[in-house]
Amino acid sequence: MKTTSTARVAASRSARLTSAALVAGLTLTGLAACTAGDTDDKGASADAFTTREVSDGKTTFVVVDNPGDAPTLSYGADSDVELLSEDVDGAKVAFKDMNGNGELDAWEDWRKSPQERAAALAEDLTIEQIAGLMLFSSHERSQADGLTDAQKEYLTDSHLRNVLHAGPSDVKATVTWANQMQAFAESLATEGEPYVPVNFASDPRSTAGSGGYNAEGDDISRWPSNLGLAATFDVTHMDEFAQMSSAEYRALGITTALSPQIDLATEPRWLRVGGTFGEDVDQNTELAAAYVHGYQSTRGQDGWGSESVNAMIKHWAGDGPGEGGREAHTNAGKYGVYPGGNFDEHTKAFLGSLDSAAVMTAYSIALDGDGEPLFGERRGAAYDHGRMDLLRKENGYEGVVVTDWGVTSSYLDPEKPFGMGWGAEDLTDEQRHYEVLRTGHDMFGGNNKVEPVLAAHDMWQKDFEAGKNDVDADTRFRESGKRILTMFFQPGLYENAFLDLEESQKVLASDDKVEAGYAAQLDSVVMLKNDGSTIAKSDAAAWKDKKVYIPRSYNVGFAGAFGPAEYKEAPGLTLEVAEELFGEVVTDEAELDADGKVVSYTAPDLSDVDLVLVGMSSPDNGGTFSNIGHDVENDTWYPLSLQYRPYTADGPNVRQTSIGGDLLPDGTKQNRSYFGNTSKIANESDLDAFERATAAVAASGKEIPVITVLKAINPVVPAEFEAASDAIVVGFGTSDKALLEVALGLHEPAGRLPIQFPQDMDTVEAQQEDVSKDMTPYTDASGNTYDYGFGLNFAGPIG
Repeated sequence: MKTTSTARVAASRSARLTSAALVAGLTLTGLAACTAGDTDDKGASADAFTTREVSDGKTTFVVVDNPGDAPTLSYGADSDVELLSEDVDGAKVAFKDMNGNGELDAWEDWRKSPQERAAALAEDLTIEQIAGLMLFSSHERSQADGLTDAQKEYLTDSHLRNVLHAGPSDVKATVTWANQMQAFAESLATEGEPYVPVNFASDPRSTAGSGGYNAEGDDISRWPSNLGLAATFDVTHMDEFAQMSSAEYRALGITTALSPQIDLATEPRWLRVGGTFGEDVDQNTELAAAYVHGYQSTRGQDGWGSESVNAMIKHWAGDGPGEGGREAHTNAGKYGVYPGGNFDEHTKAFLGSLDSAAVMTAYSIALDGDGEPLFGERRGAAYDHGRMDLLRKENGYEGVVVTDWGVTSSYLDPEKPFGMGWGAEDLTDEQRHYEVLRTGHDMFGGNNKVEPVLAAHDMWQKDFEAGKNDVDADTRFRESGKRILTMFFQPGLYENAFLDLEESQKVLASDDKVEAGYAAQLDSVVMLKNDGSTIAKSDAAAWKDKKVYIPRSYNVGFAGAFGPAEYKEAPGLTLEVAEELFGEVVTDEAELDADGKVVSYTAPDLSDVDLVLVGMSSPDNGGTFSNIGHDVENDTWYPLSLQYRPYTADGPNVRQTSIGGDLLPDGTKQNRSYFGNTSKIANESDLDAFERATAAVAASGKEIPVITVLKAINPVVPAEFEAASDAIVVGFGTSDKALLEVALGLHEPAGRLPIQFPQDMDTVEAQQEDVSKDMTPYTDASGNTYDYGFGLNFAGPIG
């Protein structure tokens, strides 16, 4: 495009405007001059930009519709932002003058690359502002409260601009909150501190069922979990998911996704398998690349656009091989182990997606099979120069690197509910920030206070002057500032940070997205068993006069860093969903104690029941913040298990000396072995429900089909329920509706296992945490082996 002329456009508050325009020697042009000519479908004139005011009921802002392919702009109605215009190929297009100097600075010019703009602005920001950019906020869970004083405080005093949206996908609450925050951030800009908008981020929020985050409400399309998308063995579902869910994120104001989680799920007991793409490294690499590409592009455009979202792949260099499956959010699981020497395979998916805007690093300390640090440092990835050098230096990654949340705190710090600064417990808060920066990180996850970052700046400068650092502190901070600001420019935040509520409401959960998400859910369901064609092609009308029994069960929960154990009791499948499909649905009667907990269940009479559907969830070993695997009170270790009944780890393959363990003051190493101890499963009642159902069938004297409907977030040992099941279907993060439709034959099963289902716990103990597909899979009575890639359709095994 060729620039033909430049003009200053008065949008409001003419006194400051006029002064600036006169200084710049530009021509003032009234807005009326920019409304002539035919308009396109954006509302813009064919030859000149137009402006309009939009309100969400709380915030009013100006929208600038540019002609042609020029981007839409927005700014607060009460802000000091003004407009600059240029004639481009015969059309008058607008730019925002965000520093009031009457000139089109490089960082204000949307024609330049995000990298060019970020480099220019990083030189103009104060060091305090850049330190604020290095912060990624703690979880913001209540958008309905609007902009709070605490949020104003960190936006103002700490210059924080990266905010984690961890609340429901409530479009009205989110849009009004986001617009309030953007308007407030805009108001903080001064001559000495240039404008920086807010970059909202989110963990995955589109998962329909188990294994997802933020999965409340019905105002966003619902998809299978990552593991479920892998179970489709169809990358087109991933392509659709990435493009559609990223558009919904943008409608919520979210411009950075803390996803995808691409840790290789080589340890079947690991608590976070449900968020991965499974255990096959090639499939993982393919799906990760498709996810990143889909999020960082816009339908119908080449590259970044209005539906694009920064993708943050996590957790470098793989958090999957936690010893015994324990999770690195807690001290119990801080050691990731590589007894098979398979570290390189865990990095493959990351190295295949280094076009991602950002990378989040792992919590765990990486040890080899002898218990020695893989890279010489007995520290978590945030403090591990070896793993970071592999990313930055050997593979040339130039994007943003973010710590996982809480790594600059320690669980030993007083008054801290948690802290994952593994290997840095003896450092101060300020020293931890400095050490993290020295590895090449740019941002601190979960930190709202800028003071420790500024202290790290002083430490860096002191060491530079002493000859210990190659560059001075300002240069190092501006390097991170450039990377971080690129995440703001890529999705167009500097052009259009405000949200039109009516437009967002059209995007969220639109029919095409809901239908595509549900189609992916259906295709992700895996049928493992189908004796005698228990599940056959059918239609909804065939079930309308049928009676079904769905048993109930309870989960005792686990206490964690954020509260006591939560007791839950419910039918194994949602009765309201079942009632839409069947003529009648019956369940158990429950006898409760004074605390509302189940004393006993009584199954109904099944003499006139046509079908039994037993809903079960994966054996529940606990949550990520529950220090699972370690009984702190007794200082004993116990095994995680993939079966419901108590499992005592006394077999020949159980490690009697752990690989991981803290180094003790006397020079010895702590032994975290769970040999001889017994598992703790919160939902053993699920298996009780299954056995109660099969007993009730036997008591009826009828041949009533029993279909087991498993909601899985990990592999499961099927031996406890397979033989007595006529059919088994498995869903990974799917809705009960999708599971039921497949179980009834309304949709032909198409999913396949993205992970092995093991024969027993002995083979689980024999496998190595860092090696994929090294278990003996379960083989059922029909001779089918539940290996990676196995699944049935109506005709038999899927080829």
